[in-house]
Amino acid sequence: MKLTLEIWRQAGPTHSGAFETVEVPDADPQMSILELLDHVNAGLVERNEEPFAFASDCREGICGTCGLDINGRPHGPGQNTPACQQRLGLFNDGDVIKIEPMRSAAFPVIKDMVIDRSALGRVKEQGGYISIDAGTAPDADTLHTNQQSAELALDHAACIGCGACVAACPNGAAHLFTGANLVHLSLTPLGQEERGKRARQMVDELEQSFGHCSLYGECADVCPAGIPLTAVSAVTRERARAALRGKDD
Repeated sequence: MKLTLEIWRQAGPTHSGAFETVEVPDADPQMSILELLDHVNAGLVERNEEPFAFASDCREGICGTCGLDINGRPHGPGQNTPACQQRLGLFNDGDVIKIEPMRSAAFPVIKDMVIDRSALGRVKEQGGYISIDAGTAPDADTLHTNQQSAELALDHAACIGCGACVAACPNGAAHLFTGANLVHLSLTPLGQEERGKRARQMVDELEQSFGHCSLYGECADVCPAGIPLTAVSAVTRERARAALRGKDD
C-alpha cells in the first residue's frame, strides 16, 4: 500500500511549523496511524534524521494520549475511534494523509504533534474527586444506588480526556469533557458532598480556558469513548443547581 504523508513538523512552541512530505511505499492496511508513524520514524532514525515527535501510551484506546488530527478530523475518519485504533484499511492505495496535532488555542504545540493538554487537567483538578473518611471501607450495602444510575455514571466516566471534543468544536469548547465528569460524579453517592462546589469550580475553570459550546454536536461525533451529547447540558444544569442551592452545597 503506497501512501503520501503530510506530517506536521514544529521545533518548539515558539517556532513556526510546516508540513513535511513523506512517501511510504510499503504501508500495511492493518497498521494503525501510530504504527505508521513508528514505521516512518524507524526509517528516519536509520538515515540519522530526526524522527517526528508524537505522544502515545497504552495504544489500546483507553488513555487518551494518542490524539492526532487526521485529514482535518480529530483521531481520523473512523467515527468514535481513537487514533491508535484507526487502521490504514480506512484509506485507499495512493491516498494523501495529512497528520497534525489537534488544533485548539487551549492546546499549544510542544513539539511536532505533541500538545499541552494541561488545560483539561486544570478543569479536572477543580472537582474531579470525592471526599471520604479514611479508614475501614464501609459495607457494600450502606451506600445505595440503583442500576440505572450506576450504569449512566459509568458511561460518562468512560471519558479518556483526549481533547478530541475541543479540537472538533469550532469554538474550542470543552463542555462534553466537563459535562461527562459532572454527570459521572453527580450520580454516585460519594460524589454528593462536593456536588455544588464541584460544579462552580469546574465551570469557572472551563470558561477561563475554553470557548463557548457551538451547539452543533461535533464533539460527540468524534469522541472515542462515545460520551453522549446530553453530557453537554450538565454544564449548565449543574452550575444552575449550585447557584440556586447556595455556597453550602
